[in-house]
Amino acid sequence: MWNLQTSLAIVGTLCLTAVCGYKNGKVEKSCESMMPEHHSQPNTTASPYTLTVNASKFSPGVDIRVTLSGSEHFEGFLIQARDATNHDGSAVGSFALVDHKISQRLTCNSIEGSAVSHTSNAKKTEIQVIWKAPSNAPPTVHFLATVLAHYKTFWLKLPSPVISQGDATPAPPQSTTVMSTNSASTSILPHPFTTEGCGKRKSCLIDPVGCNSSIDTNCFFLSYSTLDQTVSFELSGPAQGYVSFALSKDEWMGDDDAYLCVNDGGRVSVEAAHTTGRTYPELASKSVLTDVGWRVSDGVIQCKFSRSIYTPQDPVRFSLNNSYYLFLAHGTAENGMIHRHTWQPLISSHHQIITGPPQILTGSRSPLLMKCHGALMLIAWMLAGSSGTLLAGYFKPDWPERTLFGQKIWFQVHRMLMSLTVLLTAVGFVFPFIYRGKWSTRAGAHPYLGCIVMILSFCQPIMAAFRPAPDSSRRWIFNWLHWGVGNAAEIIAVVSIFFGMKQQSLLLPYPWTTGILSAFVVWNIVLKLVLQLHKHDVIRKGSDKDDELPVLSDFSGDVNWDTKFRVAVLAVFVLGNSAFCVSLLSSIGNV
Repeated sequence: MWNLQTSLAIVGTLCLTAVCGYKNGKVEKSCESMMPEHHSQPNTTASPYTLTVNASKFSPGVDIRVTLSGSEHFEGFLIQARDATNHDGSAVGSFALVDHKISQRLTCNSIEGSAVSHTSNAKKTEIQVIWKAPSNAPPTVHFLATVLAHYKTFWLKLPSPVISQGDATPAPPQSTTVMSTNSASTSILPHPFTTEGCGKRKSCLIDPVGCNSSIDTNCFFLSYSTLDQTVSFELSGPAQGYVSFALSKDEWMGDDDAYLCVNDGGRVSVEAAHTTGRTYPELASKSVLTDVGWRVSDGVIQCKFSRSIYTPQDPVRFSLNNSYYLFLAHGTAENGMIHRHTWQPLISSHHQIITGPPQILTGSRSPLLMKCHGALMLIAWMLAGSSGTLLAGYFKPDWPERTLFGQKIWFQVHRMLMSLTVLLTAVGFVFPFIYRGKWSTRAGAHPYLGCIVMILSFCQPIMAAFRPAPDSSRRWIFNWLHWGVGNAAEIIAVVSIFFGMKQQSLLLPYPWTTGILSAFVVWNIVLKLVLQLHKHDVIRKGSDKDDELPVLSDFSGDVNWDTKFRVAVLAVFVLGNSAFCVSLLSSIGNV
């Protein structure tokens, strides 16, 4: 009933754009380092941006116009003035704005306006600001700018020409080159991965089961093999943005060792990460991956890498000599930034020692509790509930006198079926809470509809317990309320099932399962219409005398045509609903 994910934290949904991850440019955390907190390294190629000034000399109180411009658009920036002999020092002086719409002043080093940043991630090609020289300015000053083209592409501390105070000799420019600490030599893979050797030379997790990653573009594939003190991984799958996997100590997200292959403009970055809760993954600050390769073809992202069994240089990486569950996920990415996955991740059915004997692993995209939730709701409303309402609506005449435990048979059977419906609904209702532990905010209308169904279901037995006597003048009120609430619960339950089939935690095959449920609805409407027409003599009845013969009488004697007709419709109704229900139950078992 709820969208309950055993999901990878690597697919969190933080809006991380612009310097320090803020679109609004409030990046005081980066005042000292001028480094965006984007979990990536600065670009070391030639920058398309330049930082210029309108003077080479300055004196206290003089205004200097500083211009950041480029041949390409940029989204974010951070500009400061610093001592030209120490560009890692504190910000110097303060700025005035030229355009308040695209720039804003920041307080760095306790000096108001000592830095300037963007106000949004709108694309721009030029920004101008005015720097006012302080009375305590160093002899030589230059301006530094961190420029963000997009999320993972940025240049750090681009320098302007040095300006000097009075007759001071301009200081030579310092190198601002920053080398990546998480880089690994990469290569382009010549051909796709193959399932050959799975279970013999390497362990494999494949979805769908039996697919061949070398020819099937809809195949998700993860393999790993051990050689000496190194484990080699191969990962591929159809995705618009990224494929990823994680090693987890349990079947729950958080505190996982994750690996991402992210397609950024046709080039794949392969990175190790660590997850904490449902936050954006923290990328490894030190290189732990070797022999990295990647390939993008026909919408399939493929990557490979190796890592040591033990990584003392990066203690958050898991030892591969231990046993873990494997999570396999994919989703979209924009400018190298991953977004929440669109499918429930594939989770291995059991934990596996990574350096253990090769195996062919199986997994599921749906947790067992959610499968039970879906199965109970289908049985409750496609079988028990629908049959119970049909009996009460159309079969009262067929059990006129016979009783069961002191009550009419139709009533006892109806009460038994509806009690079963309420019981199954209540049990199924609890499972998502057990699994998730809280309300799911991403399940759309499904949980709200489920709560309405649960409330209406409980209202029915409460109303029945306090119903007036059959000959009471208020009996009609109960009859209409009981009929209305029951039909409302049944209709809303079916609508909720439609929404539930598209939940990530129980994503059934589309559009096949939607067609099955639609056929079930049409089937119920048609058969109830047939019984309604029969009830109002549109379909021929037998004689009034024969109508008094009960369904449970000896069928060896004469049974009227009307009774036979209703029994036949009931049998067809139950068989048809059972077929539809079993079809959907089998789909739940296969996800």
